Amino acid sequence: MKSILASVFLVVVFASAGLQAETVGDAVTFDIEVETQAYLDRLDAEQRAASDAYFEGGYWLILWNLLVALLIAWLLLNYGISTRMRDLGEKFSRFRFLRVTSYIFQYTLVVFVLSLPLLIYQDFVREHQYGLSNLTFVDWFSELMIELGIELVLSCLGLALIYFVIRKAPRTWPIWGSVAGIFMLAFLFLVSPVFINPLFNDYQSLEEGPLKEKILSLARANAVPAEDVYQFDASKQSKRISANVTGLLGTTRISLNDNLLNRSSSESIEAVMAHEIGHYALNHGPKLIFSLGLLLAVGFAFVAWAFDRVNKPSWGIRGVSDIAGLPLLIALLSIYFFLTTPIVNSIIRINEIEADIYGLNAARQPDGNAEALLGLAEYRKMKPGYWEEIIFYDHPSGYNRIYMSMRWKKENLDLLANE
Repeated sequence: MKSILASVFLVVVFASAGLQAETVGDAVTFDIEVETQAYLDRLDAEQRAASDAYFEGGYWLILWNLLVALLIAWLLLNYGISTRMRDLGEKFSRFRFLRVTSYIFQYTLVVFVLSLPLLIYQDFVREHQYGLSNLTFVDWFSELMIELGIELVLSCLGLALIYFVIRKAPRTWPIWGSVAGIFMLAFLFLVSPVFINPLFNDYQSLEEGPLKEKILSLARANAVPAEDVYQFDASKQSKRISANVTGLLGTTRISLNDNLLNRSSSESIEAVMAHEIGHYALNHGPKLIFSLGLLLAVGFAFVAWAFDRVNKPSWGIRGVSDIAGLPLLIALLSIYFFLTTPIVNSIIRINEIEADIYGLNAARQPDGNAEALLGLAEYRKMKPGYWEEIIFYDHPSGYNRIYMSMRWKKENLDLLANE
């Protein structure tokens, strides 16, 4: 739940070169590789080194998050903390739902406290180390408390539903559990734009003008049911640019942050918004929910197979339907999703490629798109190796996305020249 485009640098030199290529009107003289490299050459060695270091450090964080999750599960199970939390919940109420949610509430708080050192390093220290955050520690921690409150509510409801399914369908719960997961993800898509996102940022209608009309025109042309465009103050948190088209069943909103507005040309903003509209027009939200639901079904099947094989009598866990076994269930799912990282990333990356192509055809701003993508250099490695991109990238690399823009431009030089 936790979706992101990059900062934009306006450089005039390549624009003049692009105009020259369009004036010639001969696709033979337009070298895609050369034009792509010309964009990358705008970034100096220091920028590239910082970007590479930040992104490659994220690879290790995937492993560290897994190890921390496994360590927490071992502590809760091996020292009987999980069973004591379950027993406390059973004393709390005779109603099963309240007993289950009492445990989940305790579990969420304990995991939060034990994970806090890694969270501070990962989301505050490291972000400031690379100059990507604008938050003071007090502001960052305040937002973290809001996230914790949301997590407590959603975890209690969502996990209680999963354990209800496990009890009622002990043989087929992986299937029905994944169906429940799909509905929960759809619910988040539905409520996030209206109820969750405004807890962190102030959303206001974008001021009237040519830019807003252009975005709304793109929306109307691509059947996005939105009558307004919202801007939000993401600059209080970070320097990253972002935009989105989110929501379901009447809650759809088109939003862009103030970083995108303040650091981008109108051509780049059009390109970014066309990409986001592409996600909506191509039904990527429902498709992603369904795909993740299928992966979750396999993950639940793995848990159902492995749970009793791993469970130790000394832990006091009565079976997979025992809420005290939640740490073991989470540990097994953590291992599963760690191993399926390339699959999850590839599913998302394919959607991003489709949205890139859709956005190029909708906005016809290949250079604006390429300029926007240069902002990825602040926090993404621009030109990874082939397998590195397959395994670790949930978006195409900056190089491949700019290459895609230049390829589109080469095939549409006559169209661009006549506009």
